[in-house]
Amino acid sequence: MSLEVKLDRAVLNGIKPKISNKLLIYVGRITLTSLLLAALKDGDKLVRVEHYDTSRWAAVAKIDVETLNGSPSTYFLKTLKTEDAAGRVLGEYMAMLEIYNTLPDFAPQPHAYGKCADEDAYFFLCDYLTIGHALPDPVQLGEKLAELHKKSESPTGKFGFHVTTFDGKLPLNTTWDSSWTSFFKKLMQDVYILDTNVNGFWKDLDDVMQVTLKTLIPRLLDPLTADGRSIKPCLIHGDLWESNIGTNTNTGELYIFDACSYYAHHEKEVGIWRCEHHEMKAEEYRNEYFRNYEPSEPIEEFDDRNRLYSVETLIINSAHFPGANTRQLAVDELKYLIEKYLEMET
Repeated sequence: MSLEVKLDRAVLNGIKPKISNKLLIYVGRITLTSLLLAALKDGDKLVRVEHYDTSRWAAVAKIDVETLNGSPSTYFLKTLKTEDAAGRVLGEYMAMLEIYNTLPDFAPQPHAYGKCADEDAYFFLCDYLTIGHALPDPVQLGEKLAELHKKSESPTGKFGFHVTTFDGKLPLNTTWDSSWTSFFKKLMQDVYILDTNVNGFWKDLDDVMQVTLKTLIPRLLDPLTADGRSIKPCLIHGDLWESNIGTNTNTGELYIFDACSYYAHHEKEVGIWRCEHHEMKAEEYRNEYFRNYEPSEPIEEFDDRNRLYSVETLIINSAHFPGANTRQLAVDELKYLIEKYLEMET
């Protein structure tokens, strides 16, 4: 995708423009106004805007600036032009801001989101980090992720989030709920509806989903709060697989990005790490995490809760990629759990 940058005389002279300035920056076919430049820090001088990649859902670019003291600084820019772009950009900004405010050394700092000059396009702006995408170090990841979960505090004391967040291009049901069983049931039900809308009705999946929603989820999740126990709503990333984790090549520190956060049972975060379509399925990742943040009681059922949580990932993957085998894998996992926990009890 080509890049054209048009700058007015004020920017060429290194003067930060006001919102009223008629500055246009074209990233691919997306046009940004000086509202973007107004999001930069006071004294920043724009040096270069470079389109460097296109993700599955958006165009991305790097913005180089010179700060007031003359040192270089770089921002990451994502632009999105879809019917639901406003909600998706808002969800990502709020999710990343919540993570950054909770554990600032684990996420690039978000700076702004907003509407582009093109009515259908929106942007998200954060710090740019030089990131390598080799598989993350399990020890460091387990420590930092557990720290994020432990430090986080739900503003309502409930499970959910204050805006809708998007896993890829699909919205998640993040409505606040005081019950984790109820919250997860609604999350699973809505993800199943998304998949059915894309891939059509399939009786094998529907049969196990109806049993899961009615009986299996309460069977596995209600014991978390039985006998006087409670679980803390923890801020989770929501889609934490290898492509959303990077290692800073300058410092060796891990960072996470592209979040679709909500407050959840902490074990929910790592259900994705047992899914076959991701590379981070080695048990050492889950083991290192649980070494820093122990599973909830009843501990003897935590691996099966992990399996249940992974099904949400499998189904939303199926909704993103029609025909993927993750739909069959979801059926297989639910059949296993139903046979283990329901059929043997009847």
